[in-house]
Order: sequence, then C-alpha cells, then structure tokens
Amino acid sequence: MNTRARLLRAAEKVFARDGFEAARLEEIAAEAGYTRGAFYANFSSKEDLFFALLEGEISSRIDAIEALMQDLDGPQAKLQALRAFFLGLCQDRRWSLLALEFKLFAVRHPEVRARLAAMNRRLARPRIRILQQVMRGSANKAPVSATAVAMSLSAATSALALEHMLDRNALPEVTMKRILAAYFDGLIAVLLPAASGKSKLQVANRQRR
Repeated sequence: MNTRARLLRAAEKVFARDGFEAARLEEIAAEAGYTRGAFYANFSSKEDLFFALLEGEISSRIDAIEALMQDLDGPQAKLQALRAFFLGLCQDRRWSLLALEFKLFAVRHPEVRARLAAMNRRLARPRIRILQQVMRGSANKAPVSATAVAMSLSAATSALALEHMLDRNALPEVTMKRILAAYFDGLIAVLLPAASGKSKLQVANRQRR
C-alpha cells in the first residue's frame, strides 16, 4: 500500500471517530505511520484529503450500481435496482454523518462549497443517466430535472439517517426505510405518472408485500 493510500485509510478511521472538523492532521499522519511532511507531500490540506476520501467512497458506490445495471434490461428493472440501492444507503450511518458535517462546513466556506458542488454534479451523472433512461420512456414532461431528483434522493437519505442516529426509538430503521421507499416511489410517480395515477414501480412493490 503506497503512502497516499495509507493516509486515506487512516483518515477514514480518524474522521469516523472524531468528525471532520475535530480531526487533526498529526493524528491522521501518525495513524498511517508518517509525519506531517508525508501528509503535505500528498495533500494540500485536510479539506483536500477529505475530498479525495469522499470521491473514492462515492465512486465505489457508482461502480457497484453501474455493474449491477449492466446485467439488467429495461427501464423498470433498472429503476427497481436503483430503488434498492437508494434504500441501502441509509444503513451507512458513518458516511451519512461525515457527509452532512462536511456539507455544513462547505456552506460556510465559499471555496470549499464551490468545489464540493462541482464534485457532486460530476459524480451525480451516472445516476442521472439512469433516471433519464427511465424518464425517456414516458410521454410526460418531468416537472423537475434528473439532476434535482438525484440530489434530492441523496439529501433525503442523509437527513433521515441523521434523525435516526439522534433518536432511534422515535425513528427506527424499519420506519426510516419505509419513509424513504415512499419518498422514492412518490417522486418516481410524479416523474412517470401512469394512467391510474400510480407508477408501475409502486404497483409492483405492493404486489410483493
């Protein structure tokens, strides 16, 4: 494992334990077995390190869903897979918390905000392509863009995961997943309204219950 990879692995551990803002570069470097000098030879700042870590995590998720999509035919099958993938994201509470914390940090720091927004748009493209494939199968004009749909799905997952971590009795995991499923189905129904007012995906899901 090279120096950069070891620093990323150490950073993931320290960020998960201490959070982004509380994490110290010295501790990350020490966890990887290096000094601050080794850190700055690979990353310009703690923000730069987190961006690399976040992009790696998102990219691995994208690779997983794209690999799954390659084995599926038709927009409905792809949409089912995307739904299952979306619901599974709420189980990764560690990354939900880190992503939310970093977004709050970015909102207060314009340069970081611009970089994060640009990265989010770029990494949202694979999910947007999947949604666009489904939306093209409808004669109805979507009221919002595929980009907005992808971003709202991510935001809903993170927000509910945070509420679940805050009070698991008030919002148990099973309830959180049901809410996310209803949100996904309702949003898709708006994008792809059927003659009956219900999406084919909603009907199929009810038949399986």
